[in-house]
Amino acid sequence: MVLIGLVGMVLLSCGKPTAPSASRTASRAPERPAAASTTNMEASILSYINAYRRSKGLPNLQTSGAAEQQAELHSRNMATGRTSFGHDGFQQRVKNIAAALGFVSASAENVAYGSRTARQVVDGWLNSSGHRRNIEGNYNLTGIGVSADRNGVLYFTQLFVRKG
Repeated sequence: MVLIGLVGMVLLSCGKPTAPSASRTASRAPERPAAASTTNMEASILSYINAYRRSKGLPNLQTSGAAEQQAELHSRNMATGRTSFGHDGFQQRVKNIAAALGFVSASAENVAYGSRTARQVVDGWLNSSGHRRNIEGNYNLTGIGVSADRNGVLYFTQLFVRKG
């Protein structure tokens, strides 16, 4: 695991065939997020990710309902403590996506918590080589899920999938 300090968020990246990398923050309690709907945050994250991909000459990622469902479920499970923060269950999420979409040739996942805005979480991922590698990867589909815990701390999951 690679440890990188980022103020205000904790990030983890997982991809196939690359090994997972992790980023940790200074031990500071995350601030309560602004009252923005998670749906708007998900759309904003996708917009920032696709703008970055276009700046690198890469095609936009398209949303997949199956990937969105799995990302949202994972974020909710982390926010409620049903699963720990990280990539537990990643392979099962990919299997569930493949069951809905058909053959999936590549997949990856970025997760984060504690960020207050979509821009902050995307900037955090872009400032981490493992996360940036997933964002720049040869994927064509994505799903993004954001969920808040009872204290308002946000949990983010972005799944990347290449169908075909």
